[in-house]
Amino acid sequence: MQGVPEHFEATQDSAEFRHPAHRPGVELYRAHIVRHSFEPHAHDAYGLGAIESGAERFRYAGSEQFAGAGSLLLMNPDALHTGRAETEDGWRYRMIYLDRDVLEQVTGDSAWSFDDAVRHDTARAARLGQGLQALWYCTEPLAFDSLLAELLDVVRPDARVGRLARKQARPRFAEVNDFLRAHLDQTVRLEDLAQLAGLSPFHFLRQFRAQHHVTPQQMLMAYRMHEAKRRLAAGEAAAQVAAATGMVDQAHLTRSFARRYGVTPGRYQRQVRGRATVSGA
Repeated sequence: MQGVPEHFEATQDSAEFRHPAHRPGVELYRAHIVRHSFEPHAHDAYGLGAIESGAERFRYAGSEQFAGAGSLLLMNPDALHTGRAETEDGWRYRMIYLDRDVLEQVTGDSAWSFDDAVRHDTARAARLGQGLQALWYCTEPLAFDSLLAELLDVVRPDARVGRLARKQARPRFAEVNDFLRAHLDQTVRLEDLAQLAGLSPFHFLRQFRAQHHVTPQQMLMAYRMHEAKRRLAAGEAAAQVAAATGMVDQAHLTRSFARRYGVTPGRYQRQVRGRATVSGA
């Protein structure tokens, strides 16, 4: 793509995704990040991982987080977060992203939620990292599913089980967020969002930022990139994905996608739709 590099600016930076063919709703990820800085983004899935070396600093749900080697990463679905290196050599880590229904099928629990995004526990982080490494190379479905169940046992002590299953009032600005999700390919005006919320435009803007710790535009971009990720994984052409998610053109999609996920749309699609060549991560 013209003007957009296929690789990170720093040669030390690398990121890879993988989808197990037999288990939809599971995404594996491994990366070594030195210079890249991730813009706010979210996953419609639980994000569970381990820092293998180095250290990361990131914003999560409005607060600053530090995760060094030996830390567990425990992220709830739809939680906006960023990411940047805290050490000169960056940080190396592995993650698994699990859809809500997959977690329920594997654990038998109605729902999980994590109070803390980072938990320093060297022993369990090592177990989780080893489990994620084993899943990355596992090609036998039964073995994969057995490893997945064992991996979730490692982090279950940190989860509040069933808390999200209770009926709760819809969060503030839920209608606004629903509107954003429904209009990814359209121009959205501040006045329209404020009207939905029943507030004046700039009072709404202040209140939205106080609630979500990002602007409505940043939230919209997070939704757009999540939808782009889903469409790319399903095999849609990048140009079609760009149009469906409100990007100016394919190059705009590429820049926005790489800033949030660390890989270009084309590279992500090749990784999750075929067996990527294994390299250091």
